[in-house]
Amino acid sequence: MLEHLDIANVLFLDIETVSGEATYADLPDNFKRLWKLKSKQILRQYDEDLEEDTVSNLYPEKAGIFAEFGKIVCISVGIIVRDPATKVLSVRLKSFASEDEKELLTAFSKLVEQYYNNPNKHFFCGHNLREFDIPYICRRMVIHQMKLPTTFDISGKKPWETKHLLDTLEMWKFGDYKHYTSLDLLTQLFGIPSPKDDIDGGEVGKVYWNEKDLARICMYCEKDVLAVVQLLLKYMRQPVLEGDQVIHVEVSIL
Repeated sequence: MLEHLDIANVLFLDIETVSGEATYADLPDNFKRLWKLKSKQILRQYDEDLEEDTVSNLYPEKAGIFAEFGKIVCISVGIIVRDPATKVLSVRLKSFASEDEKELLTAFSKLVEQYYNNPNKHFFCGHNLREFDIPYICRRMVIHQMKLPTTFDISGKKPWETKHLLDTLEMWKFGDYKHYTSLDLLTQLFGIPSPKDDIDGGEVGKVYWNEKDLARICMYCEKDVLAVVQLLLKYMRQPVLEGDQVIHVEVSIL
């Protein structure tokens, strides 16, 4: 498939998520009860009564992973542009970020519906995109009672109906479903600059809730997107992008 892929039709994306509230103590009582149940599942201690401190400490660390307990604070995208004269590629990186998740999702959805609305022509690419980014976005949009973009309305679809979702993790597995390979490891393996040179995913919640630094989160998220672009180019046996081929368009903090 990659041999015939026009990379200019691919929207690269990555999301950053945090816990829905700053701390476990901020949760309503019904969600505290439900988080305690989720904590047992996470720790695989189904028949034990967990200490309150254990449940509380686990919340800021793990809640953001789950769409039911977390929220999206940034979506970064990468758009490949081909110079019509020289055919040289460049990538334009853009971020949508907001404390208002619905506002962020609305802006992102408009982009997708306007420019990437045909699953037979347009593609989306990310690392662990199929199991994390796309399901998380869709779930949060449903929670906000938003209409899903056409290309994201994949619930119940057959595998051949979701070929427009390109997952660099899945590509690397070559049918092996036993292991998870991180984006950080693959960038090291292929000699691509690591996106983890400032913060990593486990620190995003602290940067958001304690430092209120959405711009820093966006820059981290854009580095992940760029790493995925470079990784897909490696998979396609094409040169990676250098220097002025990488353009940071804007950070839209809504």
